[in-house]
Amino acid sequence: MDFKQLAFYFFAAVLVFAASMVITVRNPVRAALFLVLAFFSAAAVWMQLHAEFLSITLVLVYVGAVMVLFLFVVMMLDINLVRLREGFGEYLPIGGLVAVLLVLEMAIVLGSGPFGIEQMPEPAPLPADYSNTRALGRVLYTQYLYPFEIAALILLVAIVAAIALTMRRRKDSKYQNPGKQIQVQRGDRVRLVKMRAEKKS
Repeated sequence: MDFKQLAFYFFAAVLVFAASMVITVRNPVRAALFLVLAFFSAAAVWMQLHAEFLSITLVLVYVGAVMVLFLFVVMMLDINLVRLREGFGEYLPIGGLVAVLLVLEMAIVLGSGPFGIEQMPEPAPLPADYSNTRALGRVLYTQYLYPFEIAALILLVAIVAAIALTMRRRKDSKYQNPGKQIQVQRGDRVRLVKMRAEKKS
């Protein structure tokens, strides 16, 4: 076993460990931090598979933006941890069944059957000046242009919906109008009252 295989199995083991801790840890902040570790491990595995663009994108987008947002939301929300611990056992059989199905599917794909990887032909070696980023962009913006545009439109609708849900006024929250705050005058805030001086008896 050479160094590349050893590094691959190491990062794969860390990835499996971090992913299992994400779904078993009951503290949401720790689960988010384990998810960051899983993203870094997946990026390292993709780097070894010569998918440098996807690896850097995973680190920059998910770890640098999405996970920061997740941590911000989790820390700002008042999550009842007692209720989360009570409902953990109810969904355990369903989660175990889904995990078993995923393991069976991966065994079928990675096995030597008709759907296995061993049936696939060996890819030709790539030249030294090959860029997978250029190849990915060429395929994405030519062959898969319409699905890419549809996905972008769906993301735009999701962003608009999230902004609309955030900006709506709730009855139980106090709201201040910034326009009225800017237009206020000194006479509206401060009133000078003249009173006669009184002598102490």
